[in-house]
Amino acid sequence: MKNFIAILILLFFITNQIDAQETKLTKEERLEWFKDAKLGIFIHWGYYGVKGIGESWSMYHKKISYEDYMSQGKGFTAENYNPEEWAKLFKKVGARYAVLTTKHHDGVALWDTELSKLNVKEKTPAKRNLVKPFVQALRNQDLKVGLYYSLCDWSHPDFDVVFPRPNTKKEYPQKGQRSLSKWQRFVKFYKGQLKELSDAYHPDLYWFDGDWEKSSEQWRAQSLKDSLLAWNPKTIVNSRLKTYGDYSTPEQGIPVVRPNGAWEFCMTMNDSWGYYPTDTNYKPVSQIIRTFVEVIASGGNLLLNIGPKPDGTIAIEQEIRLLALGEWIKKHEKAVFNTKAGLPYGHFYGPTLLSKDDSKIYLCLFDSPKNYISLKGIQNKVKSINVVGSNQQLSFERNGGAAWNNIPGILRIEIPKKENLDSNVTVIEVELENTLKLYRGHGNAVELN
Repeated sequence: MKNFIAILILLFFITNQIDAQETKLTKEERLEWFKDAKLGIFIHWGYYGVKGIGESWSMYHKKISYEDYMSQGKGFTAENYNPEEWAKLFKKVGARYAVLTTKHHDGVALWDTELSKLNVKEKTPAKRNLVKPFVQALRNQDLKVGLYYSLCDWSHPDFDVVFPRPNTKKEYPQKGQRSLSKWQRFVKFYKGQLKELSDAYHPDLYWFDGDWEKSSEQWRAQSLKDSLLAWNPKTIVNSRLKTYGDYSTPEQGIPVVRPNGAWEFCMTMNDSWGYYPTDTNYKPVSQIIRTFVEVIASGGNLLLNIGPKPDGTIAIEQEIRLLALGEWIKKHEKAVFNTKAGLPYGHFYGPTLLSKDDSKIYLCLFDSPKNYISLKGIQNKVKSINVVGSNQQLSFERNGGAAWNNIPGILRIEIPKKENLDSNVTVIEVELENTLKLYRGHGNAVELN
């Protein structure tokens, strides 16, 4: 009987090992949806919106005392928070995922964490978990769920800070941890909170922040990444887990040179991440759309930020810009989705995109063209050229080159009619015969003319 039980245990172990191996995905497999997403919505929502100050950094830079900062919790009501409306808006705009700040550097959790009393259920008039309905609303709209989590916690008693802070031990239960060092307690704390988020919400994406404060070894970054994948084998992680991220996250300044691998550009609409009513320096719609085009033309995603008000509503200035971007995306959907990074530099003066099967080139015009549109180095014959979002077919002519020497000439394309030029970015679709073949040479003497 004992042998029989031992065999059963062994079989159970082997089966679990096989299942674990089968569910282990490669980085590229985990990133597949992300590379096709193109647009995500970043949501900075927290205490800082009550007084309209700079997120957690206002404490760090001693522009407000810790006590005054935390007193903002009394005004964080979430009384008009409707995550279903948020999700429907994001879907309408054309976003494929959204990322919510579950805990910023200030340590305030938007869910009912058991590891800290510093959460919106216990400390604010909201008196409820705000992450759970957000996740459910995104799932209902078939949007991917991203959770932002700051590795540092400027309220935790075991995390050293550079500004005055009262004793906060009463906010962080630490029973049975006296034998641990300060840092060991803190690591146990933040890994515990991430386990809560993983178990409850199975996020598709973790957006970490605050990793600059410690080394990869101090954060136990490799161990954390292993744990995250053990809890959810499909999740992906941004680059702010030191060297253990899956994709890069440049911020506020568009990369001039295309980043290698998967990437995402995060950007505010004005100059602030959170709700900051006195910050009226909003980017014009045209800049947001052009930025989106530049980013996807270089193979990245745009993570466009909003900062909801303390009551949970979205400022009208932000909603207007989201909807305008959504209208442009809907009109040019065929050029946005199921496409990839465009032509190398030198073939066209502006951003371009390629269909995934390399049979179509999408030329993006930021300004009204003069005389003709020029496309260089295309060896394929062209089937047709049209203006995306209209029925206008454009005539074209190839000039120069030496086909017998595989040197293509310049493709001169007719200018669209004025009424077919988009007020922000016009897109021209060039359909090729066969898959794209580019001339990337330095030029040669043409013999046997």
